[in-house]
Order: sequence, then structure tokens, then C-alpha cells
Amino acid sequence: MLVPVALSAQTTLERSVRDSITAAIRRITLPEVAGSYVKIEGTRIREKGSEKVIEIRASKELSYYPMRRESVRHIYDAVRDKLPEKYRRHTLLIYAEGKLIDGLIPLYYSSRSDEPRFRNSAKQPLVTHQSNISQPTHGLNNRHIALWQSHGRYFDNGMELWRWQRSRLWESVEDLYTQSYVIPYLLPMLERAGATVLLPRERSMRREEIIIDNDRGIDSTIYAERGTWQSGGEGFAHLKKSYKSGHNPFKDGTVRKAATTRNAKHAGSATWRAAIPKDGVYSVYVSYATLENSVRDARYTVHAAGGDHEVRVNQRMGGAMWVCIGDYYFEAGDRALVSLSTLSEQEGVVTADAVKIGGGMGNISREVHPSLRKGNRSYSSEVSGYPRFTEGARYWLQWSGFSTDVYAPKEGKDDYRDDYMSRPQWVNALMGGSAMLPEEEGKNIPLDLAFAFHSDAGVRLNDDIIGTLGIYCTRDNEGEFKDEVSRQRSRDLTDIVMTQIVDDIRAQYEPRWTRRGMWDRSYYEARVGWCPTMLLELLSHQNFADMRYGLDPSFRFTVCRAIYKGMLRYLSSQYNMTYVVQPLPVNSFSAELRGEGAYLSWEPTEDSLESTAKPDYYILYTRVDGGGFDNGRRVDATSIEVELEPDKIYSYRITAVNRGGESFDSEILSVCRVSGARGDVMVINGFDRVSAPMSVQGDSIAGFFNRYDGGVAYREDISFIGEQINFDRELSRSENDNYALGQCYNDYEAEIIAGNSFDYPMVHGRSIQRAGYSLSSASRRAVEAGRVALKEYDVVDLILGKQRATAIGRDTLNYRYVAFGEALKAQLRGYTSNGGSLFVSGSYALTDLWHSPLASEADRCFAEDVLRAKFGGNMATRDGRAMLLSSPLCSSRDELSFNQTLNDTIYCVESPEVVQPVGKSSRCVMRYKATNQSAAVASEGSWRTMVMGFPFECVGAEDERDMLMSYILGYLAR
Repeated sequence: MLVPVALSAQTTLERSVRDSITAAIRRITLPEVAGSYVKIEGTRIREKGSEKVIEIRASKELSYYPMRRESVRHIYDAVRDKLPEKYRRHTLLIYAEGKLIDGLIPLYYSSRSDEPRFRNSAKQPLVTHQSNISQPTHGLNNRHIALWQSHGRYFDNGMELWRWQRSRLWESVEDLYTQSYVIPYLLPMLERAGATVLLPRERSMRREEIIIDNDRGIDSTIYAERGTWQSGGEGFAHLKKSYKSGHNPFKDGTVRKAATTRNAKHAGSATWRAAIPKDGVYSVYVSYATLENSVRDARYTVHAAGGDHEVRVNQRMGGAMWVCIGDYYFEAGDRALVSLSTLSEQEGVVTADAVKIGGGMGNISREVHPSLRKGNRSYSSEVSGYPRFTEGARYWLQWSGFSTDVYAPKEGKDDYRDDYMSRPQWVNALMGGSAMLPEEEGKNIPLDLAFAFHSDAGVRLNDDIIGTLGIYCTRDNEGEFKDEVSRQRSRDLTDIVMTQIVDDIRAQYEPRWTRRGMWDRSYYEARVGWCPTMLLELLSHQNFADMRYGLDPSFRFTVCRAIYKGMLRYLSSQYNMTYVVQPLPVNSFSAELRGEGAYLSWEPTEDSLESTAKPDYYILYTRVDGGGFDNGRRVDATSIEVELEPDKIYSYRITAVNRGGESFDSEILSVCRVSGARGDVMVINGFDRVSAPMSVQGDSIAGFFNRYDGGVAYREDISFIGEQINFDRELSRSENDNYALGQCYNDYEAEIIAGNSFDYPMVHGRSIQRAGYSLSSASRRAVEAGRVALKEYDVVDLILGKQRATAIGRDTLNYRYVAFGEALKAQLRGYTSNGGSLFVSGSYALTDLWHSPLASEADRCFAEDVLRAKFGGNMATRDGRAMLLSSPLCSSRDELSFNQTLNDTIYCVESPEVVQPVGKSSRCVMRYKATNQSAAVASEGSWRTMVMGFPFECVGAEDERDMLMSYILGYLAR
């Protein structure tokens, strides 16, 4: 008879032990990952002979934690410490989401060397800028990145209209908001590091679009050939003003082809010529066909203002779509814009099709799908009526030649779903035929990663931050990409990028920034693409505390630099390469006349967050009078002497370069040596502010007060849609988006708003030159450091624009962009005490000295003693008109206007100051016409001053600026 025998060994841990382990893990994870309430879902004890193992399976929340060798060891030690004594020598295995937590350490942080890594199949990348002096060797060279900025305007079949995919809140909408990171910051960072970046949405903000094609279409442009060309098959033609879904313009025309040659004398060419409607920066796209014998070095030349730029395109990939070859400054007029040579180092063919310049207006016409129509109603097609950059990916991908399988997988019944589904489908279409996806047809582009930039929803009733979330998917395609590379690489990418973002934000802005977690979820954008993919939910666009940071340009720069660094580190681990981070922009820049030329000097900027970001050399870019900058020249020191021709204004910008890439540009400084000059003027660029609009908050209100200070964009704002309407905190969780805290107008939702161009010494300089004075210029920091001898100049012109002490987000201790810092005040006090004459213009200069959180009695004394002016009020007028008074400044009563409206040309002056005279030697010389308040004062004595309550560069008409500067210099330089 068989008698049941009880198992002598315990197979699970007791509940009290499991609870102790749970508490120990939570103590480790909760400080780093908000809401990470880990649970122990199961334990198992295996004892068989000498094998003694304890398995602990934790909930998915443990996988949200950024695993590193040290943190994994910490978790294991903490868990082992809670085990009963009899189990402490057992082998311990801890799992999260079915994976050992050891295996959740990204390859970048791991010592593992035996895991498969990616092998890039591209012998040459899609686009290479030959004219660039900077050619990164330890950056993102030869890497291809797919990048998209969330949503976009779409056609709602149910509502029968075009609309945004997200709500209008906090002066923006997610469809545009994420572009304010991607286009001005992340895209150029990646490209300056050497990457080729592809976007499924239009990257140019311009409404203008010029199409030049070999096929005669609806545009008045010229295509010409030299040499032997013949038909190369099907290609693009621009035959319609709008296109219905399913119509592919890349099947309407033809493409031309020509054999290549290694002999420059025998080389032919194709040339695209058209009229540029107005001066500005335009994105340039080319299209071509990829044939069996296409070459990898098709040589395009862009004929831009400032010089020619050579770009090589690998035509073995990317055929029959728009390929962006860069952004270039063109002057208005009819000219050859792009040319293609048949010269090549390879034997084969080049193909020539169309060239697209600028962004344009949406031209995809939509109508209600037949299956969704009601009764016998008639339905018409309509385009969005908005610039193409505002539209979702679905419409750009059709315009760029992709099939309906890519941009309308739902057969046009639901544009909202088509839009988010089109993005990963586009990723696969790009990769098809490459080593990354060899079995599929496509554009043969080996993408290294895909990145979706989103902002999230969610509200906190207090001033808490919702923070950053990352999403990836490892669950599809049997858990692998091609080449036996694990889809765990998507988690690696997510972890590294998220860690970099959160660490950098905490270091520079907000120590309590929230890290939410990393979700392994089956989101369509994360799951479908055949390359490592990350979805970033940076912050909540619904939450005021988040958006106080999120509307700040310097915060956006930091976030995007963190994303770039995270991608760089991730890819360095995939290819087992050493990386270098591109430098930060230089500082303390000055440009002074010296002898017959000019002396330029600057300082590198130390990156406290990245030790490799040190410059190896610099590039000096030059512009003569108006127009564009040249291709630059290498400079191996932090100074250089340059030659000048008299009576021309030379403008300069500097970039720092290392093996990782090229930094962002410095500010732009200008010099001009005037023949027979009446004197020398030093222009100090004291306006370096970029910031969010002024924020206000209390127990019952919260929001942005643009009427007083709308902030300052970095160069231009592409996400502002209108001022905030609703400030009521009681409505923070209103389910009605049209009646919620943060609700805003939408009167600017398709407009570009001018910000700080960092080019105002040129604006002042033109008027200084015309007044007969020579010009030098310097940054505020160069003057503060004593690197500029102000005493050598007859007049100092201090540009203060909208400079004022500004805090970022919730930080009320650290202020940036002070109008008059201690070092600047000391320099100006010394200059005027020696008889120097000073011109100051700006809209917050005296406000900052009187009413900023940093203002002191010493500040007010400086204003009264040195400037001989005092604060008399702000928001002095709303109509932007002023009139000169008969005074020592001038005898006329001329009128002038300055900008007080949002536009794409010059920033808006929301709050001009009332400037009052101090002492008998100071008097009012200008009044605001509508209010008769004092707009400017001038003083004389042992030194002279002119202080104006609005920025000189915002005077609207050039002749008015010239008149005003002539009066000012005539008075100050007597």
C-alpha cells in the first residue's frame, strides 16, 4: 500500500517574508521612479541535491527602475537581507516582467561583450555635406535616425472638418508643441553630430514652396541639362494644386538619368532654376530614382546666398521620395538654385527628378469616406488651409510618394488612426531592402533607431510635476530584430535616454523632476517598427507646473541635448565605438576694429555635465553686408585677426567643433570701418534672454501673463497658438477642454512668432554706419570680463531688448538674464566717469533695477547716478507710437513707431517703460503719443546719456531707425 508522503521542503516564502522583501525593494525604487509600487507576485524555492535556488518574481513596476550593476547588486543585497537565515546561501534569482533584472541592464552600462550588435550596411550615408568643415568621426556619422514629433492637424471623418488631435492648453497644442523641441533643437543637434535624420512630417516652417521639375507642371520654373541625359523611368510631376487620397505625385512624371564620369572635363549637369519670393532660410529637398546601378555619391550643389554648398547623396537608397539636403539662406530673385553633376568616383548613373524648396501649404484634399456618408448629402473635398508643417504624418507621406499601405492602412476611414499607424509603417518602408530589413521592399535606408517625441496628459491640483515617461515594446516579432539582435535594445534606448533627460533636468533646473517609469507596452508606434524604437512622453502638456518649464527655450535645449547624448551613448554601445559629445556654444565673443582689420575673440563654454564636450577647434562664419553666411573657415585658437574692406558691414558667428560634431552658433556680432568716420561706436549685445512667458500663480489662479511679458523665443516660436484665457484653478480637472484651466485662444496657431535673433548688432550697425560712425560690437560677457576697453569708444550702444531677471519654472532662487549685473554696472560706471557717452534701449531695463526680485538700493542709485534716469512705470502704451520733442537731441518733432504686435519679423514689445529724468542735466526727449508719458530721456554734463523705454531694433521702419540713430549719435558724440 502506497502512503502519501508530505513534502519536507517549503516551496514558497512565507507572506511576512514576502512583505518584508516588497518593502525593501520599494525603498530602493520609489525615490527614483514615481508610483513604482512594486509587488512580489510569486516566489519559488527549489532544492534538489546541491542545487538550492530561490526565485522571486516581482511585478512589472520593478522593470521601470533603471537597472545598473550597482543598483542590481543593491536590490539583491536588500532582498537577501530579508530572507530567513536558512535561505541566505541559496542562489537568488529576481525577475521583473519575466526577465532577470540583471538582463535589464542596458548594454551601454554592462560589461557583456558577447551579445549581438547591429551591423550597419551603409557604405555611405544617405546625405553627406561635403562643404562642412566639421566632419564628425566620433559622433553620429553614418547613422540614420527616424524621428517624429507626435501628432498634427488631421481630417476628422466624423465631424467632417480639419482639426487638431490634441486640446488647446497653455498657449499651445501638442500637435505643434513637440515641434518646438524637435525642429529648432533636436534635429540640428543630431545633424551637427553627423546623423542623417528623416522625418515623416514637413520640417520647413515656411509657407512658400517652390517646385522645380524636369516635367512641365503647374509651376513656372526652369530645368536644364548639359551633357547626355535620357529617360530614367517613372518619377515626380507637379500637375495638381491638391491631391486626393491614393494619388501619388511620384507616379505622374518621369525621371532623367545620365552615366557618370571620373573626368571633370566631360561631366554633364542638371540645373534647377526658379524665383525665390523673399529672403530667408529654406529647406531644400531633392528627388531621384534608385536604379540598379545608381551611385553612392551623386554630387549636388546648392547655390545659396553666401556661397555654394556641395552635398553628396547616396542614390542607392531613398529613391522616389523627398530627401532633405539641408536648410539654406536664399535672397529673393530668379537664379539657379540647385545643380547636379555627373562627376563621380563610381561607375554608374545619377538620376535627376524634382527639387522642392520651402515647406508650403497643405495640398492633400480630404473628404468623408464613402462608407461613412449619410443619406444623399453631397460631400466635397477640401485641403486643410494650413501650412504643411502643422499637418500630421499621414499627409506628408502621401506628398512624399509613399503608398497607401504606409499612410492609410485603415483605407482612409479614420485619419486619426492612419496618422499614428503611418509612422512605424514609414519606418519599415524606409528600411526595406537594407540589411536591417532585407526581405522587404523599401527605400534601402538602414535605420539605427526610431524616436517618437510626445507630451502627455494629466493634472496635479498642487504644484507637483508629472514628469517623464518612456515607452517601448519587446513583445512582438518573437522578441528579436534582424541579425538576432534582441528587441530588448528598445528598452536599452529608452532607459539611456530617459536617464539622461531626468539627470540633466535635475542638475540644471529642477532637482525634484519626476521620473515616472518605462513601460513595455504594445503601443502601435513602439511595436510595429523593425528597429529599436522609443516613445518619449516628456511632460504633461495639461499640467501647469510642467509647462512652466516646458515653455522655456533653454529648458527645451537642455532636454534635446540630453536626448541627443542618450542616443549617442546608446549607439556607441550598439557599434562598440568610442563617442565624443559636441561642444556647447562659445561665450564672451567680441569683434573690434584693429588697424585695417578686425580682431575677434571668444571663450569656450565648459559643459559641467559632459567631460568629452571640449572643443578641438572653431569655425568662423562670415557675412558681408546682408545675405547669407559663407561656408566658414577653421580657426585653431580662440581669436583671429580678419581683413576688412571699408564701408562694408561684416558680421561673424562662431561654432565650436570636436570629433563629436559642431556646436550651435554663437550670437552674431558686426563690425564696419567707415571712411572718414565721425567717431567709433561699441555696440554691446546685452540681450541674450530666451524664456517662457511670465507666469503667475496663487491659490485660485495659475497661468501665463503675456500682456506684460510674453517671453522670448530662441530665434522663433513655432508652437504658440494664442494667449491664455482661463486662469481658474478650480477648473484644473474640467472635462470640457474649452472651459478648463489653461484654455487659450487660437488666433496664432499657424503663425511663426519672432524671438531673439541674436543679430541685433547688425540692425543697430546699419543705422550707425549710415550716420557716419564706425562700428565694433561685443557680447555682454566679454564686456563684464573686462576684455573690451570701453574707453576707446566715443559712444557705447547697449542693447537690452527684453532683458530682465527671469526665473525658470518653480525656481525662485536662481535668476538669469539680469539687465544690469554687477560686473556690467562697474564697467559702465567706469566708462561714463571718464566722459564716455552711453545709449541704452530696452523695455525692462529700469523695471529690473527697481522692481526685480534682485533689485537693491544700489541698483536704483546706479540708474540715477550713471544713467540719470529712473523708473516711471511700465506698460506705457499699446499702440507703439512715439514722438520726438524739440530738445538738445533734435529740433524736429518727428514721429516713429515700434513693434507691439506678434509677427514673424521682429519680437513684440509688450511693456514699454516710462523713463523719467533725474537731475537738472536730464530731460525728456521723447513721449509716447497715446499717453504723453516720457519714452526717453537724455542728459549732458561730464558724460552724456540717452535712455529709451523700448528697444531701438523694434523701431519698425528702417528710415525711422536711421533718423533716430543719427539724432542720438549726433547728440552723444558732440
